[in-house]
Amino acid sequence: MAVKQKRLSIRKVEEGMRIGQPIVDSTGRVMLQRGTQLEGHYIKYLQDHGINSILIQDGEEEPPEVELSEKAKRAVELTRVDDPSKVTLREDVKKRVGEGVKFLFDNTSAGGFTEAANNVADELTRAITKYDAVAIDISILKVSDEYTFKHSVDVASLSMIIGKKYGLNRDEVRELGIAGLLHDVGKSQIEPEILNKPAKLTDEEFHKMKYHSLYGYKILEKSKDFSNAIMSGVLQHHEKMNGMGYPMAIKGDKIHPFARIISVADVFDALVTERPYKKAFSKRDAIEIIMTMTDDLDMKAMKSFLTTVVLYPVDSIVKLSNGEYAKVVENNFEHPLRPKVVATESGNIYDLNNDVKCQSIVIL
Repeated sequence: MAVKQKRLSIRKVEEGMRIGQPIVDSTGRVMLQRGTQLEGHYIKYLQDHGINSILIQDGEEEPPEVELSEKAKRAVELTRVDDPSKVTLREDVKKRVGEGVKFLFDNTSAGGFTEAANNVADELTRAITKYDAVAIDISILKVSDEYTFKHSVDVASLSMIIGKKYGLNRDEVRELGIAGLLHDVGKSQIEPEILNKPAKLTDEEFHKMKYHSLYGYKILEKSKDFSNAIMSGVLQHHEKMNGMGYPMAIKGDKIHPFARIISVADVFDALVTERPYKKAFSKRDAIEIIMTMTDDLDMKAMKSFLTTVVLYPVDSIVKLSNGEYAKVVENNFEHPLRPKVVATESGNIYDLNNDVKCQSIVIL
């Protein structure tokens, strides 16, 4: 669906409106992502940064009216299976987590660094354990709208759910969350002109950027408050199972499980995030890309990811490649791209994964 847009003076924008394009500062760093729903503090943030006008999403072109026929309603009643409990983050929790991560990146040598890291991890742990969440609706990710902080919290949230499926206990999942939150903290030591460059890095710049995981390790080592597992997760999250990663080019079992899990979450979130120099991949395409990275990523961590993500929540409406609209009635967590659906008009049930007659049908 195409999104209509209009430009408004910053004085006329209102809370609840959505931004029509990424807003970047003079260095090209993304301040707010496209699609961000404006809140009062965002509007003030833009005003304080001298933004005079912005593009606002002015509604979407309406898709054809999608209503369920009586036959489809009966089929839904017979086949619908609720999704398992998913991670939810209240708006106040998102705000506290985002502020906490920003503090961590801005105060790597401050006395409250360790306490702040623990507090943020505790917030995420409560969100995951409150309803015994075993899955994550990847459409709800995006805790903060500044890339570095959004990415850190998204990676931590994803990593914790993956870690739970991976078989880690509660204490290990919490520590994994800390490692996920801090996996890029070493970027605070990278020159701003490299970190915020609105274009692809040169080979020399990328070589410097590679040191961020080592810098992060040294920041945590200096504090003497973090476990070896957390520090290993931060140091090794860019290592690859085939030994082609960095900073140490280690491979296989030499890579700590925390780093293997964070690597999957890190790759996924980077793929689906829009940056000034690249468009975001769709979540579907990102999952398909990850499924091809069998040389780079740990297979157990990859499978744990694939069996916890909810790409098409039950009750969502999708369009099929055969031209029909359909309602999702059951997810297949071994194959998240191929749920069971009911055609909204014909009432046909399409088990996209298990019915051989549906092999040629995909969700568009």
